[in-house]
Amino acid sequence: MEHAYFFVGLAFITMHEMDAIRCKEWRIFPGLSLLNDYWGMVVFQLAHIPLFIWVFSAIYQGHESFIRNFDLFLVVHLILHILFLWHKKNEFKDWISWSIIIGAAVFGLLDYLTAF
Repeated sequence: MEHAYFFVGLAFITMHEMDAIRCKEWRIFPGLSLLNDYWGMVVFQLAHIPLFIWVFSAIYQGHESFIRNFDLFLVVHLILHILFLWHKKNEFKDWISWSIIIGAAVFGLLDYLTAF
């Protein structure tokens, strides 16, 4: 299958977004952190609907440049999580969260290096 590593990375980042709700990731986002937990969660969840539609439609349409950039995003996403480890409201502390975040980056990098 073409871009097999990409699809594994996509699965990891999708799982991360589910985990992000458990870890209340909106609390560390500028803007969303100003909302109470209920509204932060609502806005965070609803924002992911158009985001996932955009991602899945770009994949469906076979945009190679999108896949290449998404691979890089998965690596940058890991770096951002490392930088935000200091944030007092960061709840991504357990091995499950970090396995998912690192897994997405590893498979994004593998796809980037092998597919192009």
